[in-house]
Amino acid sequence: MMHITVSPDAASLGLHAALETAGILRDAIARDGRARIVLSTGASQFTTLEALVIQPGIDWSKVEMFHLDEYVNLPVTHVASFRKYLQERFVDKVHPGKVNFVDGTPECIARLTEELDKGPIHVGLIGIGQNAHIAFNDPPADFDTEDAYIIVNLNDTCKAQQVHEGWFPTPDDVPKQAVSMSAKRIMLCEKIISAVPYVEKANAIEATLHNGLTNMIPATMLKTHKHFSLYVDRDSFSKVALNRILPGEGETGFELTVYTA
Repeated sequence: MMHITVSPDAASLGLHAALETAGILRDAIARDGRARIVLSTGASQFTTLEALVIQPGIDWSKVEMFHLDEYVNLPVTHVASFRKYLQERFVDKVHPGKVNFVDGTPECIARLTEELDKGPIHVGLIGIGQNAHIAFNDPPADFDTEDAYIIVNLNDTCKAQQVHEGWFPTPDDVPKQAVSMSAKRIMLCEKIISAVPYVEKANAIEATLHNGLTNMIPATMLKTHKHFSLYVDRDSFSKVALNRILPGEGETGFELTVYTA
């Protein structure tokens, strides 16, 4: 079932997404003795991470973190490095029990796959890009590969987004490739939460919600997950028509919650 939550702004969106995430982590620790989470990066995740790291009652020493992707051959010291992003905004804040970084090299894929295979991922915080990519699975995304992480080529829309968000000065400065978690592996998360604020994501949210499954709109795959929560704000939801929302394949409807303040 797809759950859509509309908030008035990015800060409120981040809080609601963080509250659900924190509940999942606490429940997993109580049930399984540990919790495993996959994190996204980018400007759209700022408010969710800010709210998540201050949630009470989480024994972070029992949390294991993975993340989705990293540019190939980008130093960890670069401002756009996703390892740097998560180190500063998450790891240094909560000191999780275990951290599994994607280092942007082909050699990391086997190690990360082995670690992923050791147990379930209880929750994935999966962003949606301006071209509706999930992780760096740009359209046309590979929906078939069984590999956990793959090397992908970044398309022009994806590169433009990285420039717009201030990570690189020009599209030519954006690395051409990245190591990315595959679409199928993302879907193995027990629960998926997508926090997608800002007007720049309005076209992607419209395309995702108004269309059926297609690898030309990679985020449509998320709607096929049995536990998918989409958090949007007024701006990112501004182009969506409720009567045109298509649930995921096999689903007959969706749940909608709207916060006005």
